[in-house]
Amino acid sequence: MLETAQRFPERAAIVGGGRRLSYRELVEDSRRVSAAVASLHAGQTAPPVPAPETGGIPITAISAESAFAAARLVAGLAGYRAVSAVIDPRWPLAHRVRAVLATGIGVLISEDRELSRALAEAGWGGLLVGLEEFEQRVASAAPAAAPEVRPGDEAFLMLFSSGTTSAPKAFLKTREQYRRNVAVSSAHLEPLPGVATLAPGPVSYSLTLYAVIECLATGGEVHLGDAFDPFSLGPRVAKEGITRVVAVPAVVEAIAIAARRDPESFRGLELVVTGGANLPAAIRSSLAKALPETRLISYYGAAEIGFIGDSRDGDGTGITIYPGIGAEIRDERGVPVPEGELGELWIHAAARSDGYLAGTSDETLLDERGWATVHDLGRMRNGRLELVGRSGDVVATGGHKVSLPEVERAFEGMPGAGAVVAVALPDPVLGSLIALVAEPEGEAQPRRDALAAWARAKLPPQFVPKRWYRVDELPRTVGGKLRRGAAAELVANGEAVRL
Repeated sequence: MLETAQRFPERAAIVGGGRRLSYRELVEDSRRVSAAVASLHAGQTAPPVPAPETGGIPITAISAESAFAAARLVAGLAGYRAVSAVIDPRWPLAHRVRAVLATGIGVLISEDRELSRALAEAGWGGLLVGLEEFEQRVASAAPAAAPEVRPGDEAFLMLFSSGTTSAPKAFLKTREQYRRNVAVSSAHLEPLPGVATLAPGPVSYSLTLYAVIECLATGGEVHLGDAFDPFSLGPRVAKEGITRVVAVPAVVEAIAIAARRDPESFRGLELVVTGGANLPAAIRSSLAKALPETRLISYYGAAEIGFIGDSRDGDGTGITIYPGIGAEIRDERGVPVPEGELGELWIHAAARSDGYLAGTSDETLLDERGWATVHDLGRMRNGRLELVGRSGDVVATGGHKVSLPEVERAFEGMPGAGAVVAVALPDPVLGSLIALVAEPEGEAQPRRDALAAWARAKLPPQFVPKRWYRVDELPRTVGGKLRRGAAAELVANGEAVRL
């Protein structure tokens, strides 16, 4: 950031919400952001003690709808002794409160009065300030010393692994870990100097936050959006010279639809990078038809570990591991399995975090050799990694192990079929019974006979669901991922219609 501010001071750094900061302005702004944050921490009489893993560095967090404000805070504190965090304002209230209390966040920027009351009732000793008040403090602050390149082993960012459906686990990233991560993404995902990247998602998503940091770390432009609007996407791509988009698969599908309506606006779009969820082959095909000159890369990674590999064809389940990244499939005993066998994926990467903060989880991230797992399941075949889901996504039924995500993928491309979720129901004979929960596609309602015939043609017998259900709308996370556990609850509670 400092080098780009010297060489290309007027190049856009962060753009969004009708606001723009050039690299020169960003460096100048960071001096006031840092000063305002430091005064808020210093003004507390009995501040919360930050998690010991930070080494005593105070933690500043933001929980707001404004993507620009979140990116500005993270970038503004990057050149100082500070740890920043972004908390999704759409998390359940209890999860947001726990995240603040368990990690020792000292200053929180938020407009949420309900959150303010809940923190006060919980006895939090930190300081919550509204976004408008914080910006006034920044504007009036006497500039701090100039930002500088900080030591590599210093923590500067706190991330969360979850928060939508389960209690969030927090972990830290050191500057060196992120430098290693940027080195990998720069080599494969093309966040090049001067490239204008659109990342239209909340900065609380690790995918969007990674895009912000990798763009600024490589001298690129990052263009943000508080909410994704497919109707304004084309004009924005054309007007702002966007050549690269980083987004979740649901947004990629919307891009394809928008491009079919207005192909001329998307003529300059060269690359779409997606991650965070499985990429259905139908979305890849849809984008290729709408924008045949635009390349699509589906990457696989984990916030705790970093970028691991990518797929450039098919449904994104066949992953080519990046050079320098170690990958191993292990059984329940921790022993590597032969090629083609299913097991738990372990990764060795220089960008991996050291572990979860003890105040938020007792789960172990690393083994004694420094390999990490987030409990994804997969197999190695012909030198590529095939992902099949997480530990709860593989169930035993009638003596067979069945991957629920593989059941779901079989229905991609089925005419008249909307989204589906495979769930496991308890069964006294089989142990678990596979069921499919489907939602309508437009006016077309899912039909049992058509679903069953399709499944028998596409799946091994043990993978074919034994029961079929319909719901008006499948439950999803705030990021658009289907929630398997919530779908299973709809079945258990009788809220799904049996077909």
